[in-house]
Amino acid sequence: MAGGIGSRFWPLSTTNKPKQFLDILGLGRTFLQMTFDRFTQVCPIENIFVVTNEMYSQIVAQQLPALKPEQILAEPLRRNTAPCIAYANMKIRQLNHNANIIVAPSDHLITQEEKFLEYVKKGLDFTAENNGLLTFGITPSRPETGYGYIQITPNTASQKFPEILKVKTFTEKPDYQIAEQFVKSGEFFWNSGIFIWSLKSISLAFEQHLQDIATLFMPGMEISTTEEEIEFVKRAYAESKNISIDKGIMENSDNVFVMCSDFGWSDLGTWDSLYENSIKNEKNNVLIGNNILTYETNNVLVHVPNDKLVVLQGLENYIVSESQNMLLICKRNDERKIREIVNDILADKGDRYV
Repeated sequence: MAGGIGSRFWPLSTTNKPKQFLDILGLGRTFLQMTFDRFTQVCPIENIFVVTNEMYSQIVAQQLPALKPEQILAEPLRRNTAPCIAYANMKIRQLNHNANIIVAPSDHLITQEEKFLEYVKKGLDFTAENNGLLTFGITPSRPETGYGYIQITPNTASQKFPEILKVKTFTEKPDYQIAEQFVKSGEFFWNSGIFIWSLKSISLAFEQHLQDIATLFMPGMEISTTEEEIEFVKRAYAESKNISIDKGIMENSDNVFVMCSDFGWSDLGTWDSLYENSIKNEKNNVLIGNNILTYETNNVLVHVPNDKLVVLQGLENYIVSESQNMLLICKRNDERKIREIVNDILADKGDRYV
């Protein structure tokens, strides 16, 4: 899934080029490319589909030249993850009714890839044999309101898969007070947003819980040309409601399972998550850029172009980011306001800067 805007990473991430298409970590590969590289180790390239907004189709093609045009699924409108997954299911069903599927965001950081791939292979074995919707659970380190939370039961899926537990409740993005209670209880894990299921299991879940969306996409099985598909998808998205797979299916299904995992995961959805997952110097500063000088400055994240000279003095717990003639200076503990700031810029300055 590669269609998001990533507004919390403004000014680096913009509507024209969101964070999944950027090399934010300075590793020489974008998030999308790193995700592709990761999954080619468990999935043949010809079986990989990228679902993205139609305005990003060319960027995807440029960054992943190994993909054929028919492997890039262009969404005409943003309708959240449930329609996105329904569209991909439609394409997969045309090829293999018995498919086993991994669904993953294109902009997550995974630092322990070998361990992650072991979890994936185990998850694929489970969903190949069971009518279950599986997600990876991550031990929460803070009461984060931007993630879904999974409450576990002590019941294991089976003797063969003792590490896979039945889910008691699935709550999408609670408020801070509820998230705080979840973390204190020790019964809840973050939802990583990475799902594994069989095509049969997820299709049945759509029929049970999002029948309107299932009905919209089912006629796509008869499509035979690219032109027909483009017109069909435009009509389906125009009629589809905007809803996440978490809200529409995971919260309502009784066959949801979780594999509690530890593979160095972060969704890197915010500047502060980038700070937490980056190497820091002796002053606890994360400095991304070749010409940064700091004095009496601690606990800051600076992300600027390599040719930009930046001198900072006397800052504590700040984010400083410059990109394409846009400059953000923001307290790290106030970064939740960035989305509000972007909305204000859009209202006051138009879309030129966002």
